[in-house]
Amino acid sequence: MPTNKKTAKKPKTVTKKEFDEMMVDQVMQKLVQSARLKTKGDVIASLMIEGFGAVPVVDAKDKLLGIVSEHDLLAALDDGHKLGVIAAGDIMTYNPYSVRPETTLPTLIHVFRASDLVRVPVVDAKDKLVGIIARRDVLRAYLAAGRA
Repeated sequence: MPTNKKTAKKPKTVTKKEFDEMMVDQVMQKLVQSARLKTKGDVIASLMIEGFGAVPVVDAKDKLLGIVSEHDLLAALDDGHKLGVIAAGDIMTYNPYSVRPETTLPTLIHVFRASDLVRVPVVDAKDKLVGIIARRDVLRAYLAAGRA
């Protein structure tokens, strides 16, 4: 009696060449929590606890203006500020380093290695925030590629 048995598909492995050609938009986090210039520090801290260790700051059209990191919030506390009073515009890093979606992962690896950055915002040609990518996203892609 013939059976209609489905065979499980083997996960696709990625070669070194394919990994080297992968771009940021293939592994970046597309759902990014962002803040505005007037967003208070305590709100930003809450976003970080739920998401990433840095929150991009954007304008009304999602244009990247800056970024607030855990370090920025801790520095504000150390300087005696209350997070419920201080705003993103007071503590953010203006004009942060960002990458484009078409940046290759090997290029991004060089950026991470040459800097103290842990994550960078991803912007389109008009500097509109379209994602964020962290070191761990690149490592996850590498391991998924079976390149351990």
